[in-house]
Amino acid sequence: MHNSNIYQYNGYKVIPSAHRLPDGSFASNLLLERNSGSEKGNRYQFHVLDYFKNEAQALGHSRKWARHWVDTRG
Repeated sequence: MHNSNIYQYNGYKVIPSAHRLPDGSFASNLLLERNSGSEKGNRYQFHVLDYFKNEAQALGHSRKWARHWVDTRG
């Protein structure tokens, strides 16, 4: 499965995702993988960052949240 939302940001692979909830809203989620010289990099998973009316909003939030996290903690 190809996810066109995956991109690189300041040494991290950013993998935003969203899933539909029973009420029709979408939860934003995020997986960050730190690029490193070793075989295994660091992985950070964040679930249900917030809720949105549509998938595009949820994905946008995940991307924005990722940039902020990397800029302040990464």
